[in-house]
Amino acid sequence: MIEDIQVSFGKGLSVITGETGAGKSILLDALGLLLGNRADLDSLRDKEQKCTIEAHFSLDNLHLESLFETLAFDYDKHTVVRREILPGGKSRAFVNDSPVGLQALSQLGTRLIDIHSQHQTLQLAETDFQFQLLDALAQNFKGLQEYREAYQKFQIAEKALQALIDFQKSASKEQEFDTFQLEELEQAALKPGVQETLEETVEQLSNVEDIQQQLSQAIALLDHEEMGVLKQLNQIRQALQAVTGFSKDYQELFERTESARIELFDISTALQNTAERLEADPETLAKANEQLQRIYFLQKKHNVQSVEALIAHRDQLAHKVLRVLNLSDEIQSKQQSRDQAFEYAKEIAEQLHKSRLAIIPELEKQLREIVSQLGMQHARFQIVLTATETFDKYGRSRVEVQFSANKGLPFGLLKKMASGGELSRVMLAVKAVLAKHMRLPTIIFDEIDTGISGEVAKQMADVLDTLSQSLQVIAITHLPQIAAKGQHHLKVYKETLENTTRTQLTVLQETERITELAEMLGGKTLTDAAMAHARDLLTNKQ
Repeated sequence: MIEDIQVSFGKGLSVITGETGAGKSILLDALGLLLGNRADLDSLRDKEQKCTIEAHFSLDNLHLESLFETLAFDYDKHTVVRREILPGGKSRAFVNDSPVGLQALSQLGTRLIDIHSQHQTLQLAETDFQFQLLDALAQNFKGLQEYREAYQKFQIAEKALQALIDFQKSASKEQEFDTFQLEELEQAALKPGVQETLEETVEQLSNVEDIQQQLSQAIALLDHEEMGVLKQLNQIRQALQAVTGFSKDYQELFERTESARIELFDISTALQNTAERLEADPETLAKANEQLQRIYFLQKKHNVQSVEALIAHRDQLAHKVLRVLNLSDEIQSKQQSRDQAFEYAKEIAEQLHKSRLAIIPELEKQLREIVSQLGMQHARFQIVLTATETFDKYGRSRVEVQFSANKGLPFGLLKKMASGGELSRVMLAVKAVLAKHMRLPTIIFDEIDTGISGEVAKQMADVLDTLSQSLQVIAITHLPQIAAKGQHHLKVYKETLENTTRTQLTVLQETERITELAEMLGGKTLTDAAMAHARDLLTNKQ
């Protein structure tokens, strides 16, 4: 159990030692939470209290500003990552005191800490990792970014072209029907207000006799020689005209009567003109009725309520039919854009392929030299890079790392030809090579030394020491040869207080380091020989 521990890791190589079960794995689990791993409530001693893990990172020279911007994090050269596990199992994560999601935290975490364990050696067989190694040595960072932008444009152009071709296939099947419907709508001579005009025409011509009769009666009532309204109104006008001189009121009544007479006279004239024009017209009635029925039919067919809606549908069909007619030209234009994007992406991919081929001999040499130091003197690497016809995120190449551990053995896939211990040493060699060519985050090696001893252990310590000159390295180890190489030595141990066992962490000074190394060499019983050997390891660690 860890109750409360604070530790600061310095530059260079820091080593962590301690007996099996002392709690080194708890430290790695805590770091894993900071890197975005899922929280496990069972790992908490007291599930009723909040657990907080916090780490401070110096981001100088890591060039993470763009990543922070992408993740919408507040950038600070001194960045603080905090993870809180609440009672009940829920957790919260913060970067520079701003809450963040686990997925985004994980993206940041991979750029801050690389925890290397024996399990991680499986990465050696992954295409992503192999291309990362090749491109680091070939300095393909800018070229790879340009390729991916070109590849994305090609994908967009390819997708747009395919969508247009698919549309043409489906639209061509509908083209005949759409053209028929368009012609049907165009023949209806649709325009705003036409339905109301036709309905009025049909209504009037269908009732022409009744209208003529009513108009004649109205004309008779107005213009009858003795009883017509105009005749009587004229008599009223004459009577009022005779008294206009007696009062302004009579004059006003006279003028109003005169206005009514004039208006009724105009109405009579209009009625006569209308009656003269009105006649039965079976042909016009038939045409109007036919056109109106066509409109009703189209409204029902297209499930609309107005001529305006039919006009809108007609215009949409016209656009669709016209577009299908012009699709061949549009597809040809899209094909040209796609082909141009293809050729540009292909050109950059070929440049990437050539640059990778050029550095393969040097990469094989560097890996061979480092694993030779690690006790694999006859190990050989063969990196096979072949060109492909298809694109992927790395270009048009396929990579395969082949390996032979001993003389006389044929090459085979690395993951099949190397043992677990050999894979660990190969991975260490890979990380050492990568450190020379790119800015790696802090690397933590979790008991990478399992299964080795003697001179190989010393050589592994030398490799870790060299690696730590380029970046911060933390090694959890059981080997005194590696522990002696550290610029900083931390020990994990357990202590029991008040019937409670707690994991503690302490920074060892030189005298304490000698004792720790001696115990690692000869066990708890300290002998003069073990102490002398421990002093010698520290004295000659350089």
